[in-house]
Amino acid sequence: MAIYVVGDIQGCYEPLCRLLEKVNFDPAADRLWSAGDMINRGPQSLETLRFLRSLGTAFTAVLGNHDLHFLATACGAYTDGKTRYLRALLDSPDCSELFEWVRMHPLAWRANVDTDLGRKKILMVHAGISPGWKFRKTMARSAEVEAALHGDNYKPFLVAMYGNTPDTWKKNLQGLERLRVITNVLTRIRFCDENGKLNLMVKTGAETAPPGFRPWYEFQQLKPGRMILFGHWATLQGHTGKPEIQALDTGCVWGRCLTALNLQTNERISIDCSQDNY
Repeated sequence: MAIYVVGDIQGCYEPLCRLLEKVNFDPAADRLWSAGDMINRGPQSLETLRFLRSLGTAFTAVLGNHDLHFLATACGAYTDGKTRYLRALLDSPDCSELFEWVRMHPLAWRANVDTDLGRKKILMVHAGISPGWKFRKTMARSAEVEAALHGDNYKPFLVAMYGNTPDTWKKNLQGLERLRVITNVLTRIRFCDENGKLNLMVKTGAETAPPGFRPWYEFQQLKPGRMILFGHWATLQGHTGKPEIQALDTGCVWGRCLTALNLQTNERISIDCSQDNY
């Protein structure tokens, strides 16, 4: 069995199919993981979700900010436009079923995987984690958001999740503000300072860090045998300089490539997306 992890698909269904064909993906034997942002921006969000859902237990995903935006838009928690790329999905007869399927995914995923280099403890998130958050703390923080999102009264969270403040994680935060900071860390972080203060405005490469800020992964010192997988940051072009922290958004929707990481072999397999004209 092979486990392939992909970064931001963002509704690029045809490139995803080409990539899975290239690795000879077999859902009866292999597994596909997504580091979030399964949909939006690309032209085939509906087809993408239908396909990923059809994989059943062969598929695992964490939610990204674009997945959460779909949920908020579909249930009326977000009403400020920006539905262009989601229109076919929102108008589809199975939108409510796909909504429920997406809603029940986590924001962080932890697993032990046997690889050619030994057993690995793996954490997968969409964007990153805050300084001082170890794997266990990350899963606990993620579970707080999931409790709000997976329950029957999920709409207040989806209304309140938008916004950049508070901009720093603190243990004494309460209520929806606490959930907003956790969500921003797990699904939007790029740059932060050593105290966990977020800068969510700068979205360019690691070398453009604002004064006092650094890429979040530079604050992470992992124990041997641990690995973090994330997407979200296309301008990294898949590079962090840390082999134990793998960046998987390689900019398919921006005309670059879609990449899968084989967790067993640590091999990256990519397909060119420059002709897809998104």
